Amino acid sequence: MKLIETPIPDLFIVEPKVFADSRGYFIESYSKKVFAEKGIDTCFVQDNESKSTRGVLRGLHYQLAPYSQTKLIRVISGCILDVVVDIRKGSPTFGKHFTLELSGDNKLQLFIPKGFAHGFSVLSDEVIVNYKCDSFYQPDVERGILYNDPELNIDWEIDLEQAIVSAKDKVNPPLSKAEMNFIYGQQ
Repeated sequence: MKLIETPIPDLFIVEPKVFADSRGYFIESYSKKVFAEKGIDTCFVQDNESKSTRGVLRGLHYQLAPYSQTKLIRVISGCILDVVVDIRKGSPTFGKHFTLELSGDNKLQLFIPKGFAHGFSVLSDEVIVNYKCDSFYQPDVERGILYNDPELNIDWEIDLEQAIVSAKDKVNPPLSKAEMNFIYGQQ
């Protein structure tokens, strides 16, 4: 397993070793030891799974500190465009976004530390997404950023006019008006 740095500090692509043969494949999807070697000491406490169809857009979501969540995102089957936005005040990449195609075929994962808004769009007919969190879901501190905020200018790689978006996600504020309390360098 390799942890690959991205242009955004503390955000990593996780590339597992795939051992494939005529029976199928085997991967190690998480190793505390490998993460610790990169200085990441995260204790995951909850796994979540979602199933969605083509054109679904979920996000951009986060929880305020001290209930913020570090996430490790992977796709079991299908394909998504995973999107994160750095919302850590003082970060050299504040307000910048990063996208990565995650699929059951490429087996890549994305390690998202606290202080990022997260979402994804579904590029395949159906997708199953699994992700680990280091903090429990707290609906009273859940927040979001408008997925089509012109300031962010995110290309979700789907037709936004036809996107299937929850009522809650349609009314999230733009980044400039979003409530956030993350400070770069503090967890």
